[in-house]
This record gives sequence, C-alpha cells and structure tokens, in this order.
Amino acid sequence: MSNTWVVATQPAIGSLLELGRARGGDVIVVAVGDAAAKAGGGDRVIRVEVAAGTPLEAVAPVVAAHVDPQPGDVVLTGSGSADRAIAGAVAARHGLPVARGVNHVATDEVRVPRYGGIAEETVSLEKAILLVVDAHGETEGEAAAGEPAEGDGYAATISGIDPGTSQQANLPAARRIVACGRGFKAESELQLASDLAVSIGAELACSRPLAEGSGWFPRDRYIGVSGSRVAPDIYLAVGISGQVQHTVGMKDSRVVVAINSDPQAPIFTQADYGIVGDLHEVLPALTAALGR
Repeated sequence: MSNTWVVATQPAIGSLLELGRARGGDVIVVAVGDAAAKAGGGDRVIRVEVAAGTPLEAVAPVVAAHVDPQPGDVVLTGSGSADRAIAGAVAARHGLPVARGVNHVATDEVRVPRYGGIAEETVSLEKAILLVVDAHGETEGEAAAGEPAEGDGYAATISGIDPGTSQQANLPAARRIVACGRGFKAESELQLASDLAVSIGAELACSRPLAEGSGWFPRDRYIGVSGSRVAPDIYLAVGISGQVQHTVGMKDSRVVVAINSDPQAPIFTQADYGIVGDLHEVLPALTAALGR
C-alpha cells in the first residue's frame, strides 16, 4: 500500500494529515523546526532540528535525504515560502513531478487543475508525486517523540528581520472572506471593505492586480490560480470582474455574493446572490445592516 509523506515547517498541518489518512497507508511527517514539537497525528515523525538564527530553508538537504518516496507514494507540503523551497529540494533529489492546487487525492490517482482551472487532469500514481497544498488546521493527538534526522544543511544565518506591517493571512482556513478587486480605485477605499470584514468576522482578501499590480495587499491575501484557493462558507466578491484566473481560487465557496457596478460582469455567473451597485454605497449599507 502506498504511503503519504508530509513535509511541514509549521504546525497547522491538519488538512495535510487528513488527506494522507484518507488515502490509507502510513502517514510519515518530516517536521522542520518548531513544527516538530507539535506534529501529532502521523504514524511516524522525523524531526529536523533548526539551530537558532538559521533559516528553515537551510535544512532542505537534510529533509530531502530523509524523505524516501516509493512508487505510488505522495509527498504533501504547504504553500508557504519555506515549504516551497524545501519541496523543490525534495523534488530535485528524487525526480518527483510537482503539482499545485490539487482538487482530489486518492490512493491511486490525483486530479489537478490545468489552464487556470478550465480543465482537470487525472494523474495516475504509478510513480511518486509531490503536491503543494494550502495547509491549515490543528493536528489531532499527542505529538510523537519522533526520530531525530541526521545530516548537515547549508551554512546560512539570518542577519536581519524586516517584519511586514500586516498580519499573515491563512485564507484557506477562513470561513468568511471579503475579497476586493479593481473596482476599488484608490487604496484608501479599501477601508470600506475592511469595515465590512470586521463587522462580519471575515478575512480580507483580493484579486491578483491588487497584490501584484497595485501592491495594496501582500501576496498571501491574493486568491486565484497562482495564489490561495479557498472554500469559505461565505465569499463576498467586491469590485471583482470574475475572470477565470480569480474564480478558480474561490469556486468551492459555499455561498458567493457578488457586488459590482457592471451588471454584465462575469462574476455574477458564479454568484448565488448579486448586487449591482456602487461599492461606496453598498458596502457601508451592508456594514451597518450586518454589524448590528
């Protein structure tokens, strides 16, 4: 029976463990740094210690040496920057194909979106594969003592830290999301969306242009084909046109509410409820009504 390897640099890997358990076989966690102290729920845990002042990415060769995927195995890792860097080392060492944004993981196959989510490819697991998946959720059970990993990483140290001004988002775990698009013409207007998000206990997110074009949002709040994929209970799309590059990231939302001044905007074809109107009028009205 094939096994699942979970490479973790942070403890919130409940969703990865759930995927592994659903496949059957053993779930082997290779936990890096602080994640090792909280990695519960795996059948086996390999601990990769990281010295103080050393970036997590520096132990990539150690992780790669202790992951031993066999034909049919799946290697799962999160989508954080350190996860992706270490995943690259694992894939390179073992010659693994890499896929992101997987829709379905089974014992013998995975389904992967292609062409921005327009098509879906079924990949047979005759060989091992590495999947980059948005990780979230707490683990269950006590953290295993684990096996210490041996080996040397790169001789790298952290010389300085420049923290961001915004709190890092975990959009895949959010149950309510207010997402902003190019309907916002000035950064100051985002306060309207922020007020609404606070009133309903939602995370604030955006489409790609506001993260990589305007720079109004950090990249971890961008939803779309190369950003986060989410499935909240409620998704409010404000000023978002609804191009497939964005909708592929939110199509699994339970309820979608679209707010746009253009009645022909494609986002309305994805919405359960639509409001045609000026966001400067609609958002304050919703905030006042829903925040009571």
